[in-house]
Amino acid sequence: MEEKKKIIFATGNAGKMKEIKAVFSDFEGEILSMKEAGIHCDINENGSTFEENALIKARAIHELTKCIVLADDSGLEIDYLNKEPGVYSSRYLGEDTPYEVKNNHLIQRLEGVKPEKRSARFVCAIAAVLPDGTEKVLRRTIEGYIGYEERGENGFGYDPIFMVPEFNKTTAELTMEEKNKISHRGKALQAMREELRVTEDESDDCK
Repeated sequence: MEEKKKIIFATGNAGKMKEIKAVFSDFEGEILSMKEAGIHCDINENGSTFEENALIKARAIHELTKCIVLADDSGLEIDYLNKEPGVYSSRYLGEDTPYEVKNNHLIQRLEGVKPEKRSARFVCAIAAVLPDGTEKVLRRTIEGYIGYEERGENGFGYDPIFMVPEFNKTTAELTMEEKNKISHRGKALQAMREELRVTEDESDDCK
C-alpha cells in the first residue's frame, strides 16, 4: 500500500491546527502537528522577525523528518504601543501567562486612548522547507484595532480583543469559515497552499 503523503506543521497549538486542517482540507495526505508526528524537541525561537522565527522552526523539524515542513510565527502589533507585543506575542508577560491576563493587560495599557489611535494588526509569516531543502517564506496581515473588552468564544490568543472593522466583531466572534477568509493566518495558509500545489509529489520522500 502506498504511504500517505505528509506535511508536518511545526506547532503544538490545537487552535492553529484546526485552522490549518480547514485550509488544507483538500490535501491528499496527512497534515500532522509535531505531537501527532511523534516529534518532541525544544526550538529556540531567537529571530528578530516573524519570518526568521518561522524559518528557525521549519528548519529544525525538517532536519528530523525530511518531510515538507511548515511553520508559522505570528503575533499582534499595536501601533500605540510601538508595535508591542510583536514577535514576543506568545511569550508576552511570560510563556505560561493565560491570554485572558495578557488581553486585559493590553486593554488597561490603552485605557483612555482614542479609537483612531488603537490601530493594530495581526501578522503571520509562514515558512516551508521542502524535502530537497528548498525554502519558501511569505507574510500576510489583517488590519484592525484593539477593542475595550474581550468578546467572543470562537478564537484563541488575542482574538477576543482584536476588532475587525468590516464585521464590527472581534476575530473570536467570527465563524471559522469567516476567519480563515480574512485572517492573517488564513490568508498566509491559503497563499502557501497555492505555493505547494506543484510540489506535493515531493512529500513522498518523507521518512
